[in-house]
Amino acid sequence: MRTPPQNKRLYKKALEIFTLSRSISNYLIHDLAPLQQNGNEDPNIYFTGDIIRQSDALVPNIINAENQVFQDDRIKHANSLIRITNKLYKNCERLEQSESNGKEFVVLLRKELRKFKRLQHSWIMTL
Repeated sequence: MRTPPQNKRLYKKALEIFTLSRSISNYLIHDLAPLQQNGNEDPNIYFTGDIIRQSDALVPNIINAENQVFQDDRIKHANSLIRITNKLYKNCERLEQSESNGKEFVVLLRKELRKFKRLQHSWIMTL
């Protein structure tokens, strides 16, 4: 059985990011779903799914890192969390370049990710 996360602020921020990602994705998908004039789909539509998948992986990595007995295993999960956060941030940047009315909401998600990264850095020092 898993224990609750030790760092509640990081955990809550990860949940906020997941909720925000889902909302943004649901909003953007309607703008990006129609075919372009040349008949192709907008390649940015895939980034909407990526941000959900990546934000969904934040909480399990936090819990996994905190539940590891050995420090090397905790660091391995923490590094995985850093990679996921960086990919999520990069996909947000890509979505900002899309032709959508909702791209200003992606700016909000990136702002929350920056806050998460600061919390994450402090959290890693405690592992």
